Amino acid sequence: MIPRRSRPSLIVQYAAAGDDLPARPLLRRWARATLGAEVANMKIVLRFVEESESRTLNRRYRRRDRPTNVLSFVYDDGRGAEGDCLSGDIVLCAPVLRREAAEQGKPLAAHCAHLVVHGMLHLQGYDHAQSREAARMEAREIAILARLGFGNPYLMNPSRRTMRPRRFRR
Repeated sequence: MIPRRSRPSLIVQYAAAGDDLPARPLLRRWARATLGAEVANMKIVLRFVEESESRTLNRRYRRRDRPTNVLSFVYDDGRGAEGDCLSGDIVLCAPVLRREAAEQGKPLAAHCAHLVVHGMLHLQGYDHAQSREAARMEAREIAILARLGFGNPYLMNPSRRTMRPRRFRR
């Protein structure tokens, strides 16, 4: 029997209020844009949450008692019969994303795209704990976002006079 090729799965959950969050097709497009040739399949849950849920997860898994913009949880990075399968959750805190987008003077969709790409790269093993790792991850984010039609999220925004958005903290 020939194994059937499974379809990439991205389940999107909106557990946060508001109708300004990106639609499922955009989120799927952004997530798929991060996948390299070595990843044959994905099973990802992307969940938009309120601050209370983000804070609870951040406190439980990172020992930081505050909501955060994005959390990534990898579940399975093993090889299956059809090649590598990326499996995990990405949790985005909608109120934090809205606040950061406003502070950075950028559209919410652009900030969401950046953090979806950021979360997906974490699921694939990218990190930013060390300067060299951060530079590698940022370069990958910038390249992916450019292919998706977004500018460099780390450049200065002249209207806000800020040099860079806050670095993602571990």
